[in-house]
Amino acid sequence: ETDTIEPKGVDLSLYRRIKDAESFLHPFFERCAYMTTVKSLSREMKFFLLALIPIYFISVGLIIQPFDSIVTGIYEIIWEPDFLITDYIAVGGMGAAFVNAGMMALISIYFVYSLGMEMDGHTITSCCLMFGFSLFGKNLMNIWAIFLGVFLYAKYHKMHLSNYIYVGIYGTSLSPIITQLMHVVELPIWQRFCVTILVGICIGFVLPPLATHSHYAHKGYSLYNVGFASGIIATVLVSTFKSFGIETEARLIWSSGNDAMLLGLLFVLFAGMSVVAVLWRGKDTLLGYEKLLATTGIGGTDYLLELGGAVTLLNMGLNGLFATFFVLAVGGNLNGPTIGGIFTIVGFSATGKHLRNIFPIMAGVCIASTVRAWDITNPSALLALLFSTTLAPIAGEFGILCGVLAGFLHASVALNVGIVYGGMNLYNNGFAGGIVAMFLVPVIQSIRDRRARAKGDLSL
Repeated sequence: ETDTIEPKGVDLSLYRRIKDAESFLHPFFERCAYMTTVKSLSREMKFFLLALIPIYFISVGLIIQPFDSIVTGIYEIIWEPDFLITDYIAVGGMGAAFVNAGMMALISIYFVYSLGMEMDGHTITSCCLMFGFSLFGKNLMNIWAIFLGVFLYAKYHKMHLSNYIYVGIYGTSLSPIITQLMHVVELPIWQRFCVTILVGICIGFVLPPLATHSHYAHKGYSLYNVGFASGIIATVLVSTFKSFGIETEARLIWSSGNDAMLLGLLFVLFAGMSVVAVLWRGKDTLLGYEKLLATTGIGGTDYLLELGGAVTLLNMGLNGLFATFFVLAVGGNLNGPTIGGIFTIVGFSATGKHLRNIFPIMAGVCIASTVRAWDITNPSALLALLFSTTLAPIAGEFGILCGVLAGFLHASVALNVGIVYGGMNLYNNGFAGGIVAMFLVPVIQSIRDRRARAKGDLSL
């Protein structure tokens, strides 16, 4: 069933008052300007500047939707089943969706900061992913059981939680399972709650070892490594649920009609990031960005540590602008899910993605849409277009043609593989990307190196 819904709880007359928000958001721009005068940032300042991204959207959300309507909207977001595709802008209103996403991102930042960790590329990536997916699947209630499972895993192995916190943040991709169990299991509510918590703890407990081993399968050529591990877990769990008669139906809740406003918000943010980055380090930023474009982006890359904050910020801003306008250029909508895809590209701009290695992948998806029985503006295809950039390292390592081929194949896999877990893994494209990388990379490597020979009992 398809529901195309206008956002609830938004006073459309307020759209014309966005310019009035400039004074409300003045501290954000003031802090950005302060960055240009500082050469070395303290740990506290780095985390504060990262927090300005969710603060920006929380501020906008409070402006465009009445507060009591935001509270009601967040309540609806929490209790709405949120397996793919559920647009929180349609469910609770744009303001509620922004506040929910902003608060979730701030929680992620606080976790990393409170553990005494230094900021690196994964801090940025995890924050942006938490924000993006909290527009269509993660909320203030359905993440905690998974975090508890990761915490217990760290305690069991007598390791500091900082070793697994990023896995925990990424692993909340399975949070729709938590919400769904509270709705479909025919038990008294307290028993449903206990079952839900137990399942969430199990998910969090098995995620760290699976994420570690799944990396060896695709060797870093798919950036959404936890998404691949989450797909395996979701497949096992959903298959088990079906054995007990617990079924889920496909859904599509997708808002439209907000392109102009959302474009303005995203353009201000990403253009501002780009300008601040150039002003911050000047010519050094541009020279560093040139070096960044020469990298492959394979898993394990950290641009923040390798090239610095200014270069990383410029890459994030440019990639954000590119992804935003690409969505509009192909005729897509800007809404919760597509902004989630855009912020995934922006987040991974700190750990592997750049214009040179994401464009061939996205071009491959577009080419696939011209020769197959689906349109690129179809919601699932549009998300595949954005999230296909998990395969950016293939284009970075093997060139444009291989990148186009990877995107071409990814489109088919991503649009069909989700059926095995009923949309319960928000990182559907991470699972699909892992499969494509495992299939494609060995073939490319064997063709590229004609002198390759089998070793041991393995064969090409």
